[in-house]
Amino acid sequence: MVYAKRPFGGPEHVLHYLGRYTHRIAISNHRLVSLADGQVTFRWRDSAHNNEQKLMTLSLDEFLRRFLLHLLPKGFVRIRNFGFLANRRRATLLPLCLHLLGSAQEPQTEQGALSINDSSDLWRCPKCGEPMKIVERLTAAEIQLRSPPTVTAAA
Repeated sequence: MVYAKRPFGGPEHVLHYLGRYTHRIAISNHRLVSLADGQVTFRWRDSAHNNEQKLMTLSLDEFLRRFLLHLLPKGFVRIRNFGFLANRRRATLLPLCLHLLGSAQEPQTEQGALSINDSSDLWRCPKCGEPMKIVERLTAAEIQLRSPPTVTAAA
């Protein structure tokens, strides 16, 4: 279930807000200071020293190499994550989420597993109506690492 309230500025405001993040360029023109003798000088913000603005000079080749690291291959889409997938907290929270999801699945006793498999009304295929059988159980971590199944044509 998702709770979402109406945006204060309306849909246009949300579109402009998201557009600033999804269609941003790697470095804007106002940060470029000079290009002389094959050297590029640009402004950058040093977050380790109270966001102080500094100048950096790189060779043209190194500048272009770093710039091209920000370009996505054809067909890829840039998405900003938030919550437990946000860059700042992902390393801490994602393993915690996977651990909690893995531990939330209690192993079943044999009696409980038999009652689920024997119950014909519990799980029915939405297409044919036949009872479904549990073939394999996966933890959340196994699901994340597993590739999608391959579809083979029946002969």
